[in-house]
Amino acid sequence: MLVDSKDTQDPNVSEFSPPRDLWSRLQSRLRSRRIRRAFAPYRDTRPERAEFFIDDRTPHPGAVLQQSPEPSILNLHSVYGFVDHGSFFRKLTRPAVWTLHDMNAFTGGCQYTNGCRRFEDACGCCPQLGSDDEHDLSHQVWSRKKTAYRQAAVQDQLHVVCPSEWMAEEAHASTLLADVPVSVIPYGLDSDLFFPRDAEGVPAALGIPDDHRIVLFVASDTRPRKGFDLLDKALSALGAEKTTLLSVGGEEPELDADLPHVHAGYVKNDLLLSVVYSLADVFVIPSRQDNLPNTVLESMACGTPVVGFDVGGIPDMVRPGETGWLAEAEDVRSLRRAVEASLSDDAIRRQRGERARAVVEDEYTLEVQARAYKALYEKTLVGA
Repeated sequence: MLVDSKDTQDPNVSEFSPPRDLWSRLQSRLRSRRIRRAFAPYRDTRPERAEFFIDDRTPHPGAVLQQSPEPSILNLHSVYGFVDHGSFFRKLTRPAVWTLHDMNAFTGGCQYTNGCRRFEDACGCCPQLGSDDEHDLSHQVWSRKKTAYRQAAVQDQLHVVCPSEWMAEEAHASTLLADVPVSVIPYGLDSDLFFPRDAEGVPAALGIPDDHRIVLFVASDTRPRKGFDLLDKALSALGAEKTTLLSVGGEEPELDADLPHVHAGYVKNDLLLSVVYSLADVFVIPSRQDNLPNTVLESMACGTPVVGFDVGGIPDMVRPGETGWLAEAEDVRSLRRAVEASLSDDAIRRQRGERARAVVEDEYTLEVQARAYKALYEKTLVGA
C-alpha cells in the first residue's frame, strides 16, 4: 500500500514522501497557490455545510506514480487530494482498478451531488459552488478529468468498481466514465468483530432506562446529506412512549423532538461500537444520498435491523420484510411509519435482526469481498 498519510506500523504500508529538492519544493508551492486561487472566488458563495469539493490537481504531479512499486495491477481508492489526475492517468502503463467510495471520480469536484445531475453533461453552474457560470471551476475540473480518463480508457488501463448498484448506475450515467467498464463489488466487514454482543447493563450506564426501546443514529457529522433533520421531524410525530434516541458521532445533533436523547460521542473502538449496535432495538439511517454505508452493514452484522430511505445503496442491504424497513425517499411521514413499525412488534424485529446477520455472513464478509476482487484482478490481467 502507498498512502498519503500512514497511521499504522505495518511494514507493507508506505507513506508518500513529497520531493524535497529546491526546484520541486518551489514548483509545489506555486502549484498549491494556483489551486487555492482557483477555489477562492467561491468561498463566499458556497452554501452553508455544503459537501466537500476537491480539485483534481495536487501540488506534486507525477510524484505519486514515481514512488509507487511496480505491481501487476493497481487498486485505487480515495485518491483525491493525493493523486494528480492529469499526470497520473496520462502516465499510467499498467491496469488500474478504481474503487469508488463516493461520486467524486465522475463529478466536477463534489463528493456527493445532492441531486444535481450536471455531471451527466459537463458540470458548470455548480450549486455546491454557488455558481451560475457554465465555465466555473467544476467545469474546468470536469474537462481535465475527461482528458485524463480518455487516455487511460483508450489504453484499456482503467476498470471501475462500485460498492453499490446505485453508484454503478450513476457512474454509467456520467459522461466521464461512460466508456469505462464498471463492476459492482460490495464492501465486506469483519463479521468476527461485528456480531451480536451481550449489552446487559450498558443502557443503564448511558443513562437510558431499562424499559426504553432504543433508536440508534450513527454519523460522523450532521451535514444535510446525512438527513438528521428528517429523522428529527419523524421522531417529533412518533408518539412512542418509553423510547430513547441514542446518537453516535463526532458532532452532537440537535434534537427538537420531545424524546429522550443520549449522545455517546465518537466511538473509535470497533468492539465498543459493536456493543452499541447490539444494544439498540433499531438502527435508523435517514441519509438523502449514500453509497453503501458501512454503518448499515455493521448494524446488520450485530443483529440489529435497519430503517432507511429507499436511496443510494441502502436498498441493496435493507430489504423490506427481511432485514429491515424502507421509507420513501426524503418522506418524513413514511420514515415515521417505518420507525413505528420497527418498534411495534418485538418478534418481527428480532426475526429481521437474525436475518440481517445471516445476510451479512452470506454476502458481506471480507472473504466474499476478497474473492470478488481476486476474480476481477485475474480477469483484468488476462485482458491486459
